[in-house]
Amino acid sequence: MKRREFLTTSIAASTLAGLGTAGLNVSAAERAGGQNREYYELRVYRLKAGADHALLDAYVEKAAIPALNRLGVKPVGVFTEIDPKDGPALYMLSTYPSLEVFATATARLSADPEFQKAGAEYLSSPKSNPAFDRMDSWLMLAFAGLPKLELPSYCKEKKPRIFELRTYESHSEVKALKKVEMFNSGEIDLMREVGLGPIFYGQALIGSNLPHLAYMVSGETQEEHKKHWGAFGAHPTWTKLKNDPQYADTVSKIYNRFLVPTPYSQI
Repeated sequence: MKRREFLTTSIAASTLAGLGTAGLNVSAAERAGGQNREYYELRVYRLKAGADHALLDAYVEKAAIPALNRLGVKPVGVFTEIDPKDGPALYMLSTYPSLEVFATATARLSADPEFQKAGAEYLSSPKSNPAFDRMDSWLMLAFAGLPKLELPSYCKEKKPRIFELRTYESHSEVKALKKVEMFNSGEIDLMREVGLGPIFYGQALIGSNLPHLAYMVSGETQEEHKKHWGAFGAHPTWTKLKNDPQYADTVSKIYNRFLVPTPYSQI
């Protein structure tokens, strides 16, 4: 890597490193465990209605995922929405072991001849025929309560499976952190206990519609997933948590999407 590129990426990594806890009322235990928590990029490729996205699929499968894996970014999940709410899109969840890897990934991919060769058609797509319409991206820090992405057995074995991506917006930074605390104080454990198949929980650091958190749970079928949510809602632990005054008004809006993995998804 050239000296200028090294300095640029090093400064970027150092700047990003402060985002995980800067200005946040996090506990000493959470700060101490911060080095062991993963970072996630949730990227959404927005597609034009009726457009062919074979080029995008080929790029993600043959070029992007193998190259990211070589950088230690794994697993990489790729999904489509069962009933698209905002038009067709491809969802891509990348698991980064550190902020340094995230900050330097673009430069390292640009210098990767194998990636450049495999993704040549996508990377050189003309303005008249782009591979996607627009791209949204969020950088997230894993919760202390689930510092590493988890894969239930049906995901590891690539059995039929569905995913639910949920986003909780808050009206203030303080309340957003309180909701994260609520998850860490029993909500994550309860979701695992009732079979909701947690995948990841992330505090959004960079992106639109902040402050918010996002998380993904899963099931073998939508019917089974619905039953698990029923068990969660009826559980005394949830009743206690939701009625705890310290967690009042932590969420102002909730969005959820049901996703299915592409054939090449690693999640």
